[in-house]
Amino acid sequence: MPDQSILVVEDEQNLVAALKISLEREGYRVYVSHDGVSGLEKARSLQPDLLILDVMLPSLDGFEICRMIRRESNIPILFLTAKGEEIDRVVGLELGADDYVTKPFSIRELVARVRGILRRGLSTQTQSPNSPRQLSVGRIEMDLDSHSAVLDEKPLYLKPKEFDLLAFMVANQGIAFSRDQLLEHVWGYDYMGESRTVDVHVRWLREKIQSDSGLPPRIITIRGIGYRLD
Repeated sequence: MPDQSILVVEDEQNLVAALKISLEREGYRVYVSHDGVSGLEKARSLQPDLLILDVMLPSLDGFEICRMIRRESNIPILFLTAKGEEIDRVVGLELGADDYVTKPFSIRELVARVRGILRRGLSTQTQSPNSPRQLSVGRIEMDLDSHSAVLDEKPLYLKPKEFDLLAFMVANQGIAFSRDQLLEHVWGYDYMGESRTVDVHVRWLREKIQSDSGLPPRIITIRGIGYRLD
């Protein structure tokens, strides 16, 4: 098991205790904070491999923490959101969160999400030196080392997961993938339950990369299957 650390910022102490026990059982080092201000301070000082954030926190909410962290690093962020609060999920993803879990959730599901996110991060770090580090399609060029992209020779500003999704689709241009396959390859887990995560990110990418002239690249919806980059 990799020596990886997780910071949980959540004010429900019973939930925190259950998460800590379960995640430590998996071999992770777990740190906790029960309010937003101390959570932000710990995130900055500890630089954990994963940040689990509740949306509603005392002193500083999870959205603001995410906004501040994203200005400084690409630490994976997993939001905990209230049931039925779709706006929370969308806002969290727009701010650069990697994923969300809706309360109430099973600890088992959350651990599976965590395992997948961290496994994907580890595999990215240990990628073969022979793997292509620059990708291009149509008007887009991407550099995986600098995590940067250009469109028509101008900087293309992408959130972390937007970049990951686009890089995967560029590397697999012309191949159709289901939502479940994209979740597994890009988010790093076999998703349990309903999610609009992929659809939301595809919509954002379309707004950023597709031109009114119809020039490639374009993300095509394949009915009954998923998406393909042409």
